Amino acid sequence: MFPTVREVLALVPVRHGAPRLVAGDTGLDRPVRWVHVAEVPDIATLLGGGELVLTTGIGLPADDAGLRAFIGDLADVGVSGLVVELGRRYVSGVPRVMAAAAERRGLPLVELRRATPFVRITEAVHALIVDAQLTELRATEEIHQRFTELSVEGAEPTEVLRQAAELSGCPVVLENLSRQVLAYDPAGESAELLLDGWEQHSRQIRPAGRTAYDPDSGWLVTTVGARGQDWGRLLLRWPAAEATPPTRLTILIERAASTLALGRLIRRDAEGLERQIHRTLLTALIDHSRPVDEVALRAKALGVTLDRRHLVGVVVRHRADDPVGDLVDDDSGAARAGARRDPESVGPEAGPARLRDLAEAVGLALREARLTALTSAVDDHAVGALLALPDPADEEKALAAFAAALRRVRLDAAPVRPSAARPAVVVAAGSGVGSLREARRSLVEARQIAEAARRDPRDLPCFRLPHVGLAGLLHLLRDEPRLQTFVERELGPLLAYDAQHPREQLLGTLRAYLEQGRNKSAAASAAHLSRPAFYERLARIGRILDADLDSVEQCLSLHVALLALDAVRTP
Repeated sequence: MFPTVREVLALVPVRHGAPRLVAGDTGLDRPVRWVHVAEVPDIATLLGGGELVLTTGIGLPADDAGLRAFIGDLADVGVSGLVVELGRRYVSGVPRVMAAAAERRGLPLVELRRATPFVRITEAVHALIVDAQLTELRATEEIHQRFTELSVEGAEPTEVLRQAAELSGCPVVLENLSRQVLAYDPAGESAELLLDGWEQHSRQIRPAGRTAYDPDSGWLVTTVGARGQDWGRLLLRWPAAEATPPTRLTILIERAASTLALGRLIRRDAEGLERQIHRTLLTALIDHSRPVDEVALRAKALGVTLDRRHLVGVVVRHRADDPVGDLVDDDSGAARAGARRDPESVGPEAGPARLRDLAEAVGLALREARLTALTSAVDDHAVGALLALPDPADEEKALAAFAAALRRVRLDAAPVRPSAARPAVVVAAGSGVGSLREARRSLVEARQIAEAARRDPRDLPCFRLPHVGLAGLLHLLRDEPRLQTFVERELGPLLAYDAQHPREQLLGTLRAYLEQGRNKSAAASAAHLSRPAFYERLARIGRILDADLDSVEQCLSLHVALLALDAVRTP
């Protein structure tokens, strides 16, 4: 935000002195933090860097070595430039040795060939500096005001990033700990170019600190998190060829990061006071927003007794988030004309409409199966139910009856019966619990199982926790920062190495080794490598990860990290 040497030379008081650049044209774009008048040779010890030094030269050394030392001291302390007024010490021009030393150090050296009051120059430059500081202050004030409003409004990450890009004029990216992009704003640039090969590129961005600028990559980076738990990074691209980002951009990215962290902590209720009582009570159990005794009392008034009951959380959700993905397939795999929904007719209301249809189907199935439950939508794609059973022994029978009834209800409602294709919805149930205080655990478990089971090809009436396996468990935990931290701790050095050496891709070598049960010969064959080449790669992997690849325990940890990495990378 400070004026440059080039801009100072264009000021009227300076042009009045008929300035001539003698040396150091490469430094003309250096910022001028202050102007200092000096007539002594050891002035460098009193400077802090960024000053433009004005002198008549009357106190400068008379010998060549002294002039070289004078220029060297100024360059070492980081002054922006040196302006010498001719006439008192130097008449026709500055000494050649002085110009040569300045050129060698890239220090702008300017002659004023006409007498000029230095006070006019200092006043003009300092006015520019003060104006720049006021501009910076106003920009900082706008940043604070803008992000305070976003925090109060509970703005979505996309809006926060849009505002950050608008205020900075630079592309902004929000990523999680596994370098997966959560949101971005290209600030008018090409999004494809911005995000192409993002994970590999991001792993090469290594700022020194929680908020810092990486000049090698040209990204200003800050960590995003709250309550001592980090969950992502916010990056703002500032061209590496230019100077260090101004302070206002550091303030901007930190305020944006705090707004994002605060928004993650605050869950706003989108439906307001008119939402149905069932949803109020079910949400209260999941969010711990009401005492369980109050929930039990209000549920009993609705005819749903939760006290002294065996409670089972159930979640029903569509396999595909996109309404088009819920089309009924015929035997050839192509969507039938007239089946369920025409993709051409899918609009912004299609998602809420099919969620309402699903909620109605779940309610009908519960009534048909003669089951008592609280039920409502639990998010944009799923419907939850808390079954209240008199006897724990009835759990499996009740779940089977509900799943069968739901299938009948959905088939009766569909204009076209599905063929051998897998059902469009998943039914998942959590572990049964004996008290209402534990009901949240069962509901959350059911929702996680349903999410993991979406990609399971099996047609099971009801998915339970044993059905999802390790891969499913890692998938439903993929947004957990602790799992992402585990992946980075176990595989981060290897992923960083692959990012810097894209032709080698040692991660694939490690995957082949672990998937073949640590059988090196079989793994070398699977990787299409000779055994000596494969062994050499394994040794290199061991050095990079500082791991013993003959250790069963360490290999197990690495294998789990690989599965977790796949889960994180799978949308």
